[in-house]
Amino acid sequence: MKKLLTAVSVVIALTACEKTENNASVAISPVKAVENMHAPKNIIMVIADGMGPAYTTSYRYFNDDPATTIIEETVFDRLLVGSASTYPARVSGLVTDSAAGATALATGVKSYNGAIALDANKEIVETVLEFAKKQGKKTGVVVTSQINHATPAAYLTHNESRNNYNAIADSYVDNGIKADVYFGGGWQYFIREDRNLVDEFKTAGFQYIDNYNALNTLKTQTPVIGLFGNKGLPSAIDDTDQHRLSTMTKKAIQQLENNNGYFMLIEASQIDWAGHSNDIATAMAEMSDLAVTMEYLEQYVKQNPDTLVILTADHSTGGLTIGARGKYEWNPEILRTMKKSPMIVADNLVENKITQQLLTELLSFDVTTNEVEQIVAAKVTAIEELVAYKQLGEETKTSIKKPDMNKAIASVIKKIIDVRTNTGWTSGGHTAIDVPVHTLGKRSEILKGKIDNTDIAKQIFLLLGKQ
Repeated sequence: MKKLLTAVSVVIALTACEKTENNASVAISPVKAVENMHAPKNIIMVIADGMGPAYTTSYRYFNDDPATTIIEETVFDRLLVGSASTYPARVSGLVTDSAAGATALATGVKSYNGAIALDANKEIVETVLEFAKKQGKKTGVVVTSQINHATPAAYLTHNESRNNYNAIADSYVDNGIKADVYFGGGWQYFIREDRNLVDEFKTAGFQYIDNYNALNTLKTQTPVIGLFGNKGLPSAIDDTDQHRLSTMTKKAIQQLENNNGYFMLIEASQIDWAGHSNDIATAMAEMSDLAVTMEYLEQYVKQNPDTLVILTADHSTGGLTIGARGKYEWNPEILRTMKKSPMIVADNLVENKITQQLLTELLSFDVTTNEVEQIVAAKVTAIEELVAYKQLGEETKTSIKKPDMNKAIASVIKKIIDVRTNTGWTSGGHTAIDVPVHTLGKRSEILKGKIDNTDIAKQIFLLLGKQ
């Protein structure tokens, strides 16, 4: 009888209340309260910006060994546990942007497109990173965009608009430094004529580095800000370190490890950028960078089982289809050999005479005469448009967009690649489809099945002890 009364007393003591979105009090179940007793020491949240299910599927085929009779599974296949809906607050309809998506993942609250950790009424909502810091954990962000871009910002600060880049950067100091590690891009926002935020971080005791090689010079147990690009980092296919996300992740973990544990946000930011530009070659390079990172985290969790890793996306981008034009095929072979993005190839073609030999060298696959003619025609048209633009009056120029020869040539290159691979796109923006959820490590079972993106933050809050 005494044992029964003791058990009942524990259940009653562990029952707490939380607020709903309508500010009503509801009881937290005893099961949820007890969950914190078995919470992981470390939580790693990975967001693959723009990665809908077509991206993980296309990566499987891109990564496949054609010499075998089977399609090899990927790390994404091994860790898949469910899917998440991504819609924002009603005021913004059904298709989210990255700011509202990240706000949902960081706070557990739906908001309007453009919001940075504010609710639909523009009230501040606490983020899981902020709460983890209050619990004595170290915190960090590792991204391939600028560190004041929408996703990292939604974990680190609060703002009415994701577009207030300088104000968001300023808030990383003015509102209190909330992370121990910042890795990503952003020189133009953090080293400005009106304010040098890097110097302010250094005054606060931070180390500062601006190249990947310097990662090996960092002192442990000392906070660090590393900025490796003017805005975002170079795309994976063009970067000096094509696996820069895993490189930064490994060093960030070394910096964050401590007896109290840590919370870290990792973002594969540029899958989204490739989707916006309908660039399958660049997208596959970004997916490869993410896959290497996740494979490293798989091994890390084996050595550090008191760690939970969650991977999902904020939305899908581009309406990618693997198969198009009524043809039942997808041919990723040329994507495996490409060493330069279409934009970098275009930059070379602007400066040089376009020949079949040069194109073959730049694209790393044999091009046809017809494909050469398409690109030459795009360059000629762009030159004619630039000549016409220069003849316009200054007032007229301000009302129209200046022709961009690089983008015009890159657009044709991407279309050639799409036809060769039979890749399709429905949009240059986001779509409303559900996104995959992948987990591994301690408590990885908590997000199985169909969930909403807000459920991820709610579960993380519970694991961190928020009631």
